[in-house]
Amino acid sequence: MILLRRLVLLALSLVVASLLVFLLLRLLPGNVADVIAGTTATPDQVARISHQLGTDRPLAAQYASWVGGVLTGDFGVSAVNGVSVSAELGEKLTVTAPLVAGATILAVAVALPLGIIAAARHRQAGGLALSVLGQLGIAVPSFWVGLMLTSLFAVEWGVLPAGGFPTDGWDDPAAAVRSLVLPVVTLALVEGAVLMRFTRSATLEVLHADFIRTARAKGLTRGRALLRHGVRNAALPVLSVLGLEFATLLAGTVVIENVFALPGVGQMLVVDIGNRDLVKVQGTVLLITAVVLAIGFLVDVGHRLLDPRLLDPRLRGLR
Repeated sequence: MILLRRLVLLALSLVVASLLVFLLLRLLPGNVADVIAGTTATPDQVARISHQLGTDRPLAAQYASWVGGVLTGDFGVSAVNGVSVSAELGEKLTVTAPLVAGATILAVAVALPLGIIAAARHRQAGGLALSVLGQLGIAVPSFWVGLMLTSLFAVEWGVLPAGGFPTDGWDDPAAAVRSLVLPVVTLALVEGAVLMRFTRSATLEVLHADFIRTARAKGLTRGRALLRHGVRNAALPVLSVLGLEFATLLAGTVVIENVFALPGVGQMLVVDIGNRDLVKVQGTVLLITAVVLAIGFLVDVGHRLLDPRLLDPRLRGLR
């Protein structure tokens, strides 16, 4: 029943998000008709193009038409190049989706164990060094990390491409993977640093909990007590941070795709904003928003699976 309410809330959030995206984009200065017509066009020519595009219709009619198409998987047609937005998003996602997935997997695989080690050895040199590295990773901007990695691995050593993506896409998997290595590592380093710091903090809090003291009093070492009883409790705040970091990761792809000249969703979004192609921009932003909301829903479900007290109100008073 609780999960059903969460699904309803997710659906309502998507409706509100679609309305906000649609209305806020209409507040942007400029008009796609002006872009298409050119600087020498007359007002009559601009008005005629606006009528052809349907941008002169009432906002309510435009919104209803757009949402009706989205519900059937049709995000509309680009006003600039006449290409289906759904088809173009699908093509761009073949670059962005592996980039985000690879960065997430790498960040989690590295940050979680390092965060636990940094907490378990917080009074030793190794733990302090990991903590300092994590703080530096948070402070350094992702585009700078990307430029440094490009300078080292592409310019100095020449072992990886500096940017771009194969024209034949994933028909050449080896070339496609090589082109994504540096962007994936760049995103993973920056996002992994944040995740490692939160993992360290959550693990330190668990290490001082009463149930860990009880487990150690029964003869378990600190490491064994942490693995057996502490990891699950520390996972709750870390899971929340991971959901937030995924949203940040999606925003980071806009920067990284432009740094590495990757033809993904982020680069397309920047170009479309410059062209005032509202149909493509609103479709792209809505898709990103839907993914972020879906991740938030999955994080909520994960919380309830890790902590049964959240599923059963009768257990909430138990410790």
